[in-house]
Amino acid sequence: MHRAHTAFSLALSPMAHKNFATWLLNSSSSQKLVKATAAAAVRTYNSAAAEPFANGSTATYVEEMYNSWLRDPSSVHTSWDAYFRSNTYVSPPNLAPVQANTMPLSAFNFGSAVGAAPDSKTIDDHLAVQAIIRSYQSRGHLASDLDPLGILTREKTVCKDGLARRANEDVLRQHSGFLFGEQDMERQFKLPSTTFIGGDEASLPLKEILNRLENVYCNKIGVEFMFINSLEQCNWIRKRFETPGVLSFTPEEKRLILARLTRATGFEAFLAKKYSSEKRFGLEGCEIMIPALKEIIDVSTELGVESVIMGMPHRGRLNTLANVCRKPLNQIFTQFAGLEAADDGSGDVKYHLGTYIERLNRVTNKNIRLAVVANPSHLEAVDPVVQGKTRAEQFYRGDQEGKKVMSILIHGDAAFCGQGVVYETMHLSDLPDYTTHGTIHVVANNQIGFTTDPRFSRSSPYCTDVARVVNAPIFHVNADDPEAVMHVCKVAAEWRATFHKDCVIDLVGYRRNGHNEIDEPMFTQPLMYQKIRKHKNCLDLYADKLIAEGTVTAEEVKSVAAKYENICEEAFALAKTETHVKYKDWLDSPWSGFFEGKDPLKVAPTGVKEETLIHIGNRFSSPPPNAAEFVIHKGLMRVLAARKAMVDDKMADWALGEAMAFGSLLKEGIHVRLSGQDVERGTFSHRHHVLHHQLVDKATYNSLQHMYPDQAPYSVSNSSLSEYAVLGFEHGYSMTNPNALVLWEAQFGDFSNTAQSIIDQFIASGQSKWVRQSGLVMLLPHGMEGMGPEHSSCRVERFLQMSSDDPDYFPPESDEFAIRQLHDINWIVANCTTPANYYHILRRQIAMPFRKPLILCTPKSLLRHPEAKSPFSEMSEGSEFLRIIPDRGPAGENPSSVKKVVFCTGRVYYDLTKARADKQLEKDIAIVRVEQVSPFPFDLVKEQANLYKNAELVWTQEEHKNQGCWSYVQPRFLTALNHSRDVSQSDEQSTFSNTTTTTTTDNTNTNHESNVVDTDSDSEQKSKPWLSRMFASSNDKNDNDATATAISDFNAAKHFDLKNVRHDFNRPAGIAAAPGVRIAKTGRKISYVGRACGASTATGSKAQHIRELNALLNDAISI
Repeated sequence: MHRAHTAFSLALSPMAHKNFATWLLNSSSSQKLVKATAAAAVRTYNSAAAEPFANGSTATYVEEMYNSWLRDPSSVHTSWDAYFRSNTYVSPPNLAPVQANTMPLSAFNFGSAVGAAPDSKTIDDHLAVQAIIRSYQSRGHLASDLDPLGILTREKTVCKDGLARRANEDVLRQHSGFLFGEQDMERQFKLPSTTFIGGDEASLPLKEILNRLENVYCNKIGVEFMFINSLEQCNWIRKRFETPGVLSFTPEEKRLILARLTRATGFEAFLAKKYSSEKRFGLEGCEIMIPALKEIIDVSTELGVESVIMGMPHRGRLNTLANVCRKPLNQIFTQFAGLEAADDGSGDVKYHLGTYIERLNRVTNKNIRLAVVANPSHLEAVDPVVQGKTRAEQFYRGDQEGKKVMSILIHGDAAFCGQGVVYETMHLSDLPDYTTHGTIHVVANNQIGFTTDPRFSRSSPYCTDVARVVNAPIFHVNADDPEAVMHVCKVAAEWRATFHKDCVIDLVGYRRNGHNEIDEPMFTQPLMYQKIRKHKNCLDLYADKLIAEGTVTAEEVKSVAAKYENICEEAFALAKTETHVKYKDWLDSPWSGFFEGKDPLKVAPTGVKEETLIHIGNRFSSPPPNAAEFVIHKGLMRVLAARKAMVDDKMADWALGEAMAFGSLLKEGIHVRLSGQDVERGTFSHRHHVLHHQLVDKATYNSLQHMYPDQAPYSVSNSSLSEYAVLGFEHGYSMTNPNALVLWEAQFGDFSNTAQSIIDQFIASGQSKWVRQSGLVMLLPHGMEGMGPEHSSCRVERFLQMSSDDPDYFPPESDEFAIRQLHDINWIVANCTTPANYYHILRRQIAMPFRKPLILCTPKSLLRHPEAKSPFSEMSEGSEFLRIIPDRGPAGENPSSVKKVVFCTGRVYYDLTKARADKQLEKDIAIVRVEQVSPFPFDLVKEQANLYKNAELVWTQEEHKNQGCWSYVQPRFLTALNHSRDVSQSDEQSTFSNTTTTTTTDNTNTNHESNVVDTDSDSEQKSKPWLSRMFASSNDKNDNDATATAISDFNAAKHFDLKNVRHDFNRPAGIAAAPGVRIAKTGRKISYVGRACGASTATGSKAQHIRELNALLNDAISI
């Protein structure tokens, strides 16, 4: 029936008549026109022709014909059979005699008789033309003129009409030989519905078809889009590039492009003139990227975008900050001066810094927010961070379709195809809980990576081929054609606004200098750089073009350049007056109002009313209310019943404690987002936040989203099987709003090592480098439980190694000791043993007046351990997080009789208590849990050591000696145990008192004990340089003297000045004892008990694991 209705619409449509008339008028045969005009002037054969064709009786007749044809094609006339088969009506032969003054339509020879089926050659010719059109659309980019240097430009092929075209066998394939003959070039061919090259014309001569296709697909733009599996999207792109006249620009638009290109080029030239020996990673060779970004922002702003978040590598960053974000130029120039910082932190090199700007877009006259996220040298690491920050901003704005907030990611060509995080980030683009509703990727394609040619750095034809996996269209464009670039950018912005999907702009340019400005590229690419040296820059080429066509004059070009240079000179003079750099000027994620009015050393209470805990527990343990038809798995019904029983007993296991932390924060208006692999259920099937209907697909219920009518939103999201991108995404999400608890959970703790770049470059050091705080929580399942090397350790030693607290410095003791430690540390590392402590440490993330990342070793077997439960009293009002949990048994009640104190952290505590009970040593051995490992609880360790004055002190861990916490806690235990009073601050050049002594450790005991030994006398120690003491044998005085003599000779050569050598290595530089005060030594030591050093985290043998664990417990629980 569809085809029958189509017949009416095609036959009756005025447009159909118009198209036919247009085609007829454009026909090359004047004889046809004469005959057609004569035919139009005479009367028709049949008076019935004057009647409306699509009357009711006719419609019924056609429908009957169609139904008959469906039943038996041979039951209808051959003309109807042909129409219903091909959707092309062919009239039946007319047997009526030709009347006077009339002529049959078949007399007009339009290549085949009207009313007769076309011959096979006509069909083949039209099919060939359609195949050629599709070839251009699919593969025209292979022959496009993309390389400004001409190195990769393909030779043109001379066609049968004598014209040279770029399309070759790579494009046309089997159709390359079927370009007809010269006589066919003027033949008219009907254009298919899959092309827009005709504009309003339904057919074109073959020669014109080829010329238009060549101009669209084999010119300065190469479009890859035919792999997209949506006809609507493909047609949308065809229309934007094929419609005649789409590349026309007004004189005003051309002048704007020239002005922006002048600023981009002038900025690089100014820096090259003023800072010729400085690294700045300039944009020379791809300066058009700056006008391109501004065009994307202009079009997007016009389409409703209010905030743009950008991530980019170092190349072109300063230019982007200056000319896209409009960062004050004097602040950029100040970064070259090498001034001291006015605020805390290590800072970063200028081409890694970010910024946040709110300004008026002068083109659209709308306000726009621009943020460039700070990025380390790890190329592409910022990609998921930008996506997470964008998603968060969309969430807080209620922008569910991404119409107000968008992201732009700028890439280098070698990094885009070489870095796996690009692929991981791409695969987040269409996931419901991670999509940003379309990202525009801009590749600054230098056609080289550092010193590596593309043919050695990728296996794909293009550096952008990774985008094909998510059906993102790819627009390659010659960076020396500014107007082509602007058109591509406009299409990209409109694509994103229309379909909310990713797209890629490949700016094919070059790199005029080496990898940086002081690098010599001729060493490795001599031929390329010979061409570059002779090649005019894009600004000169475009200015010459506009001058030649009369759009601007040479004087106007010079005037625009001189005006911008004056602006730079004024900013340069202002920068010279600066005395300090301010890291806060480069903050990319400001938290407006968060720090104002808060006591920086006051933590809000983390306990809540017991009624709140009971309410959350009851909701969490209940099926959907008023939904009796919601079928829950029988196993989960038992889980819910067990939770309800615990709530009735006012006890909480791990899952319930976590739910109470989340629920109480949601009640207080704090958004909670939990993300990671399988987090909805939990790797170990303990969480079950999302209940699934057993009979209805996609029917789910999340009780934490329905705790209170006015609660904050709760999001729990199963992620893709990625750590690098997803952890970066959640870190970016946490940067946006401090009043949210953002958690990422690894499937197993050690899987986080595939995200090491995010951990090292962003989470551990972000605040120090970029003054950027984050409260991100990393949940890392950890524990030696016989699951093999890869499912045991979260490698906590790596996180502890990156903790910034000094092992030799005991902070001044005060009521604010704990909060000051948290304020000064770069992150928090903890291994909790109770649900209550887990609950409190999660809530403390929001209760603190600042934000710090939390690295949390989470349990596996403890999730269901009968002893790993907490009463509600430990979570209610008046309770708090315990950095250390002392022994609460007989040993703690009678400390004077205790013979050994075992310090530990994590799940091994429960193994130790069982072994102690089995040996009935509860009164003789105390077990103390260090719940917060970093910052180290010096004060509480000291307190526990003083409590058990006569006991042996040991540290026990389930990890190997060279792993786990031992290397971190050992020097800190010594500082805590041998500290008698605070040491005073003094100048770094102060000499140390002769009365000062130190403590060191000697790890030579075969039982893994570390003995504390005294150093040499004060006078001898002061006389020895530090190299002498480092390498000398403590048992050989002659060797010491010889070493000292050698060092003295070394000094004589004036390589080092060792006159005032610091000899107290148990305190940091700049810390000296108060004059006349001797630092007392207690003589106490801390010994290690546990597994020996090992290369692997754990054994793959369950039997061996049990054997090692039993040996550990026997050593620890012995007197």
